[in-house]
Amino acid sequence: MIRIIALIIMLIPGFIAALGIKLMRDMVFGILQAPFPYLWLQFLAGLIFFLAGLGFIAGFVLHRDRKKNKVQAIFRVPDSSKKQNRP
Repeated sequence: MIRIIALIIMLIPGFIAALGIKLMRDMVFGILQAPFPYLWLQFLAGLIFFLAGLGFIAGFVLHRDRKKNKVQAIFRVPDSSKKQNRP
């Protein structure tokens, strides 16, 4: 049950990113969607939707890989339990 909930949580940002791509594509072809009065506003909203969805998915993957210690050294969080003793 928990995996199904996690899948649904991951699908929502995917749908938001897909909606963003659709809004940007419609702007390129000159198709104005209902809630937007201007094409440039539709493109801006699509770009924000796309970046928000992609950012959420990328952050989730990075967080999961950090927990499994499968990231490069530059992406690792410094270990705070190893404190250096300075005189």
